[in-house]
Amino acid sequence: MEGTAKDLIMALEGLEREKNIKRDDILKTIEDALVSALRKNLGKTAQISAKIDVETGSIQAFQTLNVVEVVTNPEMEIDVEAAKAHLKNPKAGDVVTLTQDVEDFSRIAAQIAKQVLIQKVRGIERDNFYKEFKPREGEVITGSVRRFSDRDLIVDLGKVEAILPYCEQIKKERYSNGSRVKAIIAKVLSQADLANIGDDPVLSRYKSAAFKMDKGQRGPYVILSRANGKFLEELFKVEVPEISEGIVEIKAVQRDPGFRAKVLVSSIDHKIDPIGTCVGMRGIRIRAVMNELSGERIDLINYSDDITTVLANSIAPAKASFVKIVSMSEKKALIIVPDDQLPIAIGKDWQNIKLASRLTGWDLEVKSESQKNKEAEEAAAATQGTLEGVEGIGPKTAEILQKAGYTSVEQIASVEPEHLAGLQGIGEKTAAKIIESAKKHLEQQAEQPAAQEEAHDDQENQ
Repeated sequence: MEGTAKDLIMALEGLEREKNIKRDDILKTIEDALVSALRKNLGKTAQISAKIDVETGSIQAFQTLNVVEVVTNPEMEIDVEAAKAHLKNPKAGDVVTLTQDVEDFSRIAAQIAKQVLIQKVRGIERDNFYKEFKPREGEVITGSVRRFSDRDLIVDLGKVEAILPYCEQIKKERYSNGSRVKAIIAKVLSQADLANIGDDPVLSRYKSAAFKMDKGQRGPYVILSRANGKFLEELFKVEVPEISEGIVEIKAVQRDPGFRAKVLVSSIDHKIDPIGTCVGMRGIRIRAVMNELSGERIDLINYSDDITTVLANSIAPAKASFVKIVSMSEKKALIIVPDDQLPIAIGKDWQNIKLASRLTGWDLEVKSESQKNKEAEEAAAATQGTLEGVEGIGPKTAEILQKAGYTSVEQIASVEPEHLAGLQGIGEKTAAKIIESAKKHLEQQAEQPAAQEEAHDDQENQ
């Protein structure tokens, strides 16, 4: 047995080198496994301990029994008479320690010890893999396709198998067994992490992919992504040294993976053009990134402290005529573009304007100059019609008032005659008459709802 035990110790040292598992952890696992196997023979409640001597390689197991007058639990107790074979003048309350022969294990007991050992070693390996890969989240890594799990890819990274879920793939890409895959480590999840995911929709998709991969693996689950904006950013860091050096900064990234991406860039050195730096001479830098992303079009957007400039730039490659901030608090804006730029600004299936909105965090609406002019004409006609509804205001007068900025009856009713009298073709008497008519018009409008409500009540009473 001694030679076998020494061989075991040598095997454990090799396992420590190959699997990066501490020998003390493995020894503790074997001792626990021996205890579990002995309990199969001696009883579930038996008090058993095991010890492996690292110096000699010997393995010993002990059973502890309490000396009692009357035995009620043979697995834990021994009577005084039987204890005399092990102790001199034993009495109740003493403890007898019996050495167990580990060579007498039955085949079933040995198999149990083996299973427990395998499970514990796998558990230690899982913990080590988790500790190794968890800090590497956000790192770009290369592997090869091992197999398919539904539409998800299982990628061989050498030490572990990672998952490239369908939701993190570039949809137009096709893979086969052995295909090279470059992706970013998006998440590293343990079994406990999966159990506590909650309602996060992205992590829920990861959980589904992990369970489909191997229901018995129990983690860790290395989740890869080629659709993540961080992946594009890391690719730029490789191709553009100025980004790694901190001279050029990527402020934000939004992608429609495989089709189009928008990248907001800035430079801390005013002498360096961030867009030109990222493009590279003859486009060599940006082309390398695009090729890795299956030809994904990349719009580089110049960052500015002026929000209207950023919003105008965000719809590239379209050119904006001007930007109107509709609501600063609600982050809403209207971008006007030349007529021939409208399809480009919107993009196929609204792709370009959607990406611009996500990139800036603003609710953006885009219109052509002709659309804007038409709306302005319609608004002007509606305003003129409203003003002409006031007694004493004809078409010509309404046009004069509108050009002067008076676009509502309320405005006219609230001014003094001298303000209107200064307008071309309107004297003091005409101005006073117009203001008086405007006030009467508002009074009549206020009386109409009350009269309608009274008539409605009369009809119900009848």
